[in-house]
Amino acid sequence: MMAEMGLVAARERATLPGTMRQRMHHMRYSGFRVIAEALRGHKGWTPAWRDPVPQAAYDYVIVGGGGHGLATAHYLAKEFGQARIAVLEKGYLGGGNVGRNTTIIRSNYLLDGNQPFYEFSLKLWEGLEQDFNYNAMVSQRGIINLIHTDGQRDAYTRRGNAMMMHGADAELLNRDQVRAMYPFLNFDNARFPIKGALMQRRGGTVRHDAVAWGYARGADSRGVDLIQNCEVTGMRIENGRILGVETSRGFIGAKKVGVAVAGSSSRVMAHAGMRLPIESHVLQAFVSEGLKPVIDGVMTFGAGHFYVSQSDKGGLVFGGDIDGYNSYAQRGNLPVIEDVAEGGMALMPMIGRARLLRAWGGIMDMSMDGSPIIDKTHIDGLYFNGGWCYGGFKATPASGWCFAHLLARDVPHPTATAYRFDRFLKGRMIDEKGQGAQPNLH
Repeated sequence: MMAEMGLVAARERATLPGTMRQRMHHMRYSGFRVIAEALRGHKGWTPAWRDPVPQAAYDYVIVGGGGHGLATAHYLAKEFGQARIAVLEKGYLGGGNVGRNTTIIRSNYLLDGNQPFYEFSLKLWEGLEQDFNYNAMVSQRGIINLIHTDGQRDAYTRRGNAMMMHGADAELLNRDQVRAMYPFLNFDNARFPIKGALMQRRGGTVRHDAVAWGYARGADSRGVDLIQNCEVTGMRIENGRILGVETSRGFIGAKKVGVAVAGSSSRVMAHAGMRLPIESHVLQAFVSEGLKPVIDGVMTFGAGHFYVSQSDKGGLVFGGDIDGYNSYAQRGNLPVIEDVAEGGMALMPMIGRARLLRAWGGIMDMSMDGSPIIDKTHIDGLYFNGGWCYGGFKATPASGWCFAHLLARDVPHPTATAYRFDRFLKGRMIDEKGQGAQPNLH
């Protein structure tokens, strides 16, 4: 009997208007709150978000409960004043790439199509914790890209100038300045001597899963329904317009549907009969045993694909290239582990004495030119956000904001005007690495 009453109450709460549901969640986190709860045995904490029953229909349905989907819902409600929003997640919130990355944020891009967008994202990171009232551990500890040749110095000088022209910070370091920061690097490596670095002091790291939790809490507090264990199994489309989505929990109607599912993009959009210019590849990440503080920023190897930072627990967090074959698995194979380890050894030989604690993988949605897509589809009411390659986590705030802008106003945000489907047809690719139309090279 009590269980039945609880289910009825849950259904009633789920159908409340957004403003009423917002009033149900009023706890604000602060240092004073932590002290007060400690004094009373931590008995006053409430759940960070609800577990609502899906409604029959919404104005907006966001498919994907990762960082981008949750950020989209948060900004749709907060910045664009929209209501009747649901986020559908096939597993649990934050169980995908947003909790499986190496936590780096930066805006050190070169091309006009990318740099304004990622700078916008970095500015949003800087105020994010105050925005959604959650400690995401934003740490602007700086990032350096090491220089190993004269030609690379010229390229990074160009990149730094492009960054500053778009309002970002950039600083070219010489060899002595890098040595003062990291004296243990292999500066005199015969093959890869270190000659300097491009530094962005505002770059850094953020606690990845806390980003998902913060956006979830922020969205829920504004009446967004966060529906977990709800896999989209089909799309109902009639006369060129989407009417809603078929899910493992029944049909859910929607006026607009936004898809933000990263490496599962091709599978989900196939429900709409679309074939995307995207391949899915696994990207592995690694963490060592806990060590004393040794790397206080983020560092990238300029003669190979290796990047490293140190977590608050002391582990060295590092990664490298994707596995070259297509895969939907959240695990990789040994050749990439070997390649990443070789890059680390070439840069800082002492890393060879550290034990590898664990490794994991996330599914990357690799586009044909290495840059993302935030655009309408040819189906009225269906929108797509994907193709993030390696840039998904650092883009989370701007991706959510720009996707919410597109959903609410049906026009691209000024910083995302280049991220259109038709750029491949019109020859307006945004090939940051100059690799050509081969997704696994981006």
